[in-house]
Amino acid sequence: MPLIWIHKHHTDLTLHELYALLALRSRVFVVEQNCPYLDVDGQDLSADTCHLLAYQGDTLVAYLRLLDPSTQGGDVVIGRVVIAPEARGTGLGHELMERALLACAERWPGLPVYLSAQAHLQGYYGRYGFTPSTEVYLEDDIPHIGMRRAAQAAR
Repeated sequence: MPLIWIHKHHTDLTLHELYALLALRSRVFVVEQNCPYLDVDGQDLSADTCHLLAYQGDTLVAYLRLLDPSTQGGDVVIGRVVIAPEARGTGLGHELMERALLACAERWPGLPVYLSAQAHLQGYYGRYGFTPSTEVYLEDDIPHIGMRRAAQAAR
């Protein structure tokens, strides 16, 4: 079954899409990673935040959000990157990152991109031009590292 990719400003999300993305994030970040935290942080529907979703049929299998650089100190911030357990190991994460970086360059050309990566994924994000910009730190008892990618022009 082919993937259906959706890239939307938060004001264009349907109720079903919003529910699906919150459910997937909770399933992975809270339940699977056994990390009780407040995922709904007030940024999903703020400013110029956008969402990138991949559906297989009616099931959301990949997601991330792009936070408005005007609210993030001038960097576009990629966050809440998640692949559904049943879709892992298929290369979907690579396609998600490629599409995210293209969306960043198109919507906010010439701006750097930042993400807070789980530390064990530093090499993964390094393939996309991200380099460490912080030391490793604990976030919700999981080692993370801040990573930044220099500004890229739209293609």
